[in-house]
Amino acid sequence: MKLGFIKPNFPFEKRVALLPEHIENFENELIVESGFGEHLDIKDEEYIAKGCSIATRENIFHECDTIFNLKLIQPPDYNSIRHGQMIIGWTHPTGSGISFMESQAIPKELVIVDLDNIYPFIFHKGNKIPITFIKQNFIWENSFMAGFSSTLHAILQMGMLPDSNTRVALLSSGNVSQGSYKAISMFNCNIRMFYRKTMHLFYESISDYDIIINGIEIDNDNAHIITKADLQRIKEGCLILDAAADAGRAIEGTKYTKIGNPIYLEDGKYFYEVNNSPSIFYRETSRIISRVFSEVVYKKDVKRFWDLLK
Repeated sequence: MKLGFIKPNFPFEKRVALLPEHIENFENELIVESGFGEHLDIKDEEYIAKGCSIATRENIFHECDTIFNLKLIQPPDYNSIRHGQMIIGWTHPTGSGISFMESQAIPKELVIVDLDNIYPFIFHKGNKIPITFIKQNFIWENSFMAGFSSTLHAILQMGMLPDSNTRVALLSSGNVSQGSYKAISMFNCNIRMFYRKTMHLFYESISDYDIIINGIEIDNDNAHIITKADLQRIKEGCLILDAAADAGRAIEGTKYTKIGNPIYLEDGKYFYEVNNSPSIFYRETSRIISRVFSEVVYKKDVKRFWDLLK
């Protein structure tokens, strides 16, 4: 089948999801938008040499039933999306992509293949179909980079230089939190990690911390890790860093921010909620994404995604 690749126009997104070096023995006909690899100085001719066709963005939407777009499709492309098209990537239908689902995916009966690291699903006509041939935790390295990059980025944007006197609470021990731990531990901070069984100890000491890093993404809108009542107990000047980028859910009332303006101040606390922070280290994360997605997503005929609808 034809698989079209468009450049993500999500704010400050610079990752390149397919590198020529990973294109080998693909079963799909690849059609790549002109300039697709420009952030990594990859010329169109390098994709052509690997058997890809180069086309305009408009032609890809017109010709391809299956589109790959790394991050959430933005409003300028809405008129180009055809009824019933399949969109593969990180749409986050129950998170940051809710408005897209309501305005585009549902009315146009789009097939949304959401490549969540833990729970990859297809969303179509009100159905949520598990993608059983993709293993859980398949792109864990990108999640690790999310924690690493968001932590370093937030500290830099705050103008901080943490030291042994800086008290840090790190929530969870998953991929995101491991990345955050690697970043924050370079500053020799006083770090305390909390897990699900020890969260009561975090709530008891919540007012003690200069930095609180959340690595937990939740499924229930009402099961906040940090509630508005908890926020009232956090001391002023604290940096609350949601490395899981689960705005409004993990930390009640928070809103997404962008790489260009990643922190906002509210009630004396600073909040970081960037949901594409790995793009800060886009050269490294591009290699990770291209390598893993080539094996798991691009190489085999994308007809297998369509077959799950039957």
